[in-house]
Amino acid sequence: MQGGIRAFVSQGSIVKNAVLQHARLVNPLKPLLISRYESTSAARIEEQGFESTKISDVLQAKGKGADGSWLWCTTDDSVYDAVKSMTQHNVGALVVVKPGEKSSIAGIITERDYLRKIIVQGRSSKSTKVGDIMTEENKLITVTPDTKVLKAMQLMTDNRIRHIPVIDEKGMQGMVSIGDVVRAVVSEHREELNRLNAFIQGGY
Repeated sequence: MQGGIRAFVSQGSIVKNAVLQHARLVNPLKPLLISRYESTSAARIEEQGFESTKISDVLQAKGKGADGSWLWCTTDDSVYDAVKSMTQHNVGALVVVKPGEKSSIAGIITERDYLRKIIVQGRSSKSTKVGDIMTEENKLITVTPDTKVLKAMQLMTDNRIRHIPVIDEKGMQGMVSIGDVVRAVVSEHREELNRLNAFIQGGY
């Protein structure tokens, strides 16, 4: 899947560049004033197009409940209860906090942690605490609400992770998955190609 994501982003950039090149070469005999207008418009499209979506936009698109709110458990909860919560809410990861300190992230626990550290090792999920198998806060790869979506995708694919916490100076703001990021990139590419097509057709 990760290779497919890289190929998709690369292909999107090739399509964008090809369309922009076509836009700049259409009817080269037009007056210089029009050529300057086309060049300026094309540059403006590039600035407003690919890589403009931020993680804050993804959180907002997920809904009010996801923006500033997230599913969590504590370091003292059993792994069994954490996995049960993931299953009930159809998610692949939970934010982990210290008991009584919801605003301070201690780490995250994912399905991968459960498989590798409980199932494979033959440990009991009911007697093992979340804090014993979670990915600790100091080892987490995080983004901020202002991080560009493509940057977040690069971090996730390069580090082979499927969930990434969103943190700013105020603390934990949410969490996004690779699925959230891919949907945002697909939507952004579709909108960009529509803008480029409108430009070629004289919509700008």
